[in-house]
Amino acid sequence: MSRSLRRAARLPILLGTVVACALAGAGLGFPAQASRTVAESYPVPADGVFRLSGHGYGHGHGMSQYGALGAARQGLTYRQILSFYYPGTTLGSGAGAIRVLITADTDNDVRVQPATGLRVREVSSGRSWALPTSSATTVWRLRTVSGRTVLDHHNGAWRTYLPGGRALSGAAEFHRTGSLTLRVAGTTRVYRGAMRLASNDTVNVLGIDDYIRGVVPREMPALWHTQAVRAQAVAARTYAAWERAAHPTRHYQTCDTTSCQVYGGVAAEHSASNAAVDATAGQVLLYGGKPAFTQFASSSGGWTSAGSMPYLVAKADRYDGHSGNPVHSWTASVTRSAIQKAWPALGTLNRIRITQRDGNGEWYGRVEKMVLDGTRSDVTISGSTFRSRFGLRSQWFRPAGGTTTASKAETTVSSTTLSPITRRWRKIGGYQSVVRGPSSREYRVGAGRARNYVRGRIYHKAGVGARELHGKVLEVYLRRGATSRLGFPETRPRKFRRGVYANFEKGTIKVFRSGRVRVTYSR
Repeated sequence: MSRSLRRAARLPILLGTVVACALAGAGLGFPAQASRTVAESYPVPADGVFRLSGHGYGHGHGMSQYGALGAARQGLTYRQILSFYYPGTTLGSGAGAIRVLITADTDNDVRVQPATGLRVREVSSGRSWALPTSSATTVWRLRTVSGRTVLDHHNGAWRTYLPGGRALSGAAEFHRTGSLTLRVAGTTRVYRGAMRLASNDTVNVLGIDDYIRGVVPREMPALWHTQAVRAQAVAARTYAAWERAAHPTRHYQTCDTTSCQVYGGVAAEHSASNAAVDATAGQVLLYGGKPAFTQFASSSGGWTSAGSMPYLVAKADRYDGHSGNPVHSWTASVTRSAIQKAWPALGTLNRIRITQRDGNGEWYGRVEKMVLDGTRSDVTISGSTFRSRFGLRSQWFRPAGGTTTASKAETTVSSTTLSPITRRWRKIGGYQSVVRGPSSREYRVGAGRARNYVRGRIYHKAGVGARELHGKVLEVYLRRGATSRLGFPETRPRKFRRGVYANFEKGTIKVFRSGRVRVTYSR
């Protein structure tokens, strides 16, 4: 989730475009939010340097880590933090083991140091043999020869060892109670769990909570506010559970780099973050009964960005802009010569034109599309491409100077073929309505459709119509969903003497001023 661990800021940008694109390509995700067409023109400055102002660090999907810190400082619990950044999810359990690729070990074998209680195990049969402890043996090794797994030990020279007097069959692994010391890339690393040789890769097989112990302090400073670190533990555990579910048969299910989550084994652990893991043991966020895709990034810049799932919404983030966040706002410079070198087809760069933003926050939000205007040709690129090429903290930026205008643009449907959801949104006031602006495109829900908005959702089903839900009624409904016994909404939330209610196909939700909730079913 997020791209790289920036030690200057002490935080990562988790999960880059690789995972998001994989989701979209597999047809699993929901497209990004409706955009705003803009017309911004920035001529090349006299000195050839574009001076950029920007907000946030990372893609902005899901939890802002600095935002989690700000929320914790305001008194929110980790459960409240997670509810804010992943609306519509619920806490559940997600125990079990996970298989982690150790990417630095590229020599096609697995080597571990001798230790008391060290054993070797065949993965297919589960048979296990104790390995002798000898001062003459300096290392044990698993390798593949002609399609079979060979166990060697080194005591002045490599010698093959036959556990139980027989050769190993299929994938095998080292394991012992406690930890293992892996030899990798000329050094040693300590890991919990087992070290498996599978498809010539080194794979750490361990319990998901033991894995998370080596992740959390690499993704968030362990000594941050306790509630923020607990939120990080649940988000990281959930992402691991999501990857495990996405790759049930692959010989590894996640990796140890920023392409997945940064994992450092025992050496990365810290007593404070271990306490957060223990306090949230086994807890994951669920959506539709399955682990959620809990992307997170360093800083939202004040607005989260709609992602590939309905709970990754675009919303104002009031917790991100505290004084302890050094990347809520930032500046950077990019030269004309650097742009011309990156895109030689331009010839000489005349200006930068920004044509589309996501519509949220200052300057109308993150750059989605921009045009590099050159003497030989124009080059159209995404804001994320520009950001990646020049190492910007996010794609929410604006060059100094220039001119800018903007117009609202509904990109989901044309003006002549508005969907029932969009017609309802416009009828209740559009951007000025109770649900504000859209934060996703429409997606299928059971027998109907839905669309996320900044402050609510609109649902539609043929024969029932389109109705908006928001506030506490929506919160209660999301815990059940349009595919539950309630069905689709028949009315918007309405006030009554003791609170607010909404009617559904097969029932009613009432939320009382006291905080009590009553859900009744009509048939």
